[in-house]
Amino acid sequence: MTAFRETGWAKINLALHVRRRRADGYHEIETLFAFVDGGDAIAAGLADTDTLTIDGEFGEGLSPGSDNLVMKVLTLLRDRYGADRVPSLAVTLTKALPVAAGIGGGSADAAAMARLIRAHFLPEIGDTTLARLVSPLGADIAACVASEACLGVGVGEELSAVPGLQLGGTPVLLVNPRQPVTTGPVFAAWDGIDRGPLFTGADLRAQLLGARNDLQRPAVAQCPAIADILLELGALRPWLTRMSGSGATCFALFDAAAGRDAAAAALADRHPDWWLMAGALR
Repeated sequence: MTAFRETGWAKINLALHVRRRRADGYHEIETLFAFVDGGDAIAAGLADTDTLTIDGEFGEGLSPGSDNLVMKVLTLLRDRYGADRVPSLAVTLTKALPVAAGIGGGSADAAAMARLIRAHFLPEIGDTTLARLVSPLGADIAACVASEACLGVGVGEELSAVPGLQLGGTPVLLVNPRQPVTTGPVFAAWDGIDRGPLFTGADLRAQLLGARNDLQRPAVAQCPAIADILLELGALRPWLTRMSGSGATCFALFDAAAGRDAAAAALADRHPDWWLMAGALR
């Protein structure tokens, strides 16, 4: 069987400002997405019927059925373009990223599946069209299609480039306490206070240092270990540390890979139960 392969790159929110709660229950946000050069793996091959097999460290308990976002993308694109264009596939999803972790695992996997199908069966479709097609499945999926740093507004699906944003290659360390955090209750517990917009400008580092994640307080209430991670990361001399998304994963950006690697070694020694991923921004 010929295997087609894609990666669901880990997403981080360098900043996430919540501006208001909408009447439909969703929240207007402003966020700066970035992506790490590591993530889940998808492999697929032609088959008589669609199947999904899930393995990997964090695969246990995940549904391999039609309700999985990976399969929803396959069904959506086949319904849109026809079975003659999008054939049946046997798919294997290897989960290397923790689930319910604020790093877009499910959305990244859905976007990776969309890219895989596009690359082998629908090559005429650009990123913008593909993102528009799959974004109804989840707010973060649109950003995960290109998996490039960008500004997201609305509920995170309205994307735009950030001129002058040059963070590719920045050493990053992701840390998760292996405790899932449920997104809905975190947003619901937001205190409703608009603390101001997210600005991006010429001095990006200064802008990021002055930014925030407005979901951190309610996430810490659900998972106190987040506060411990942020405290320990901050002591390891990154130039930025923050919680990603609705938690519980936190990240630290370093000026040099040596600093990132020393921090990873120190945390692995002190907290062998924490999940760590060292990489670089894409």
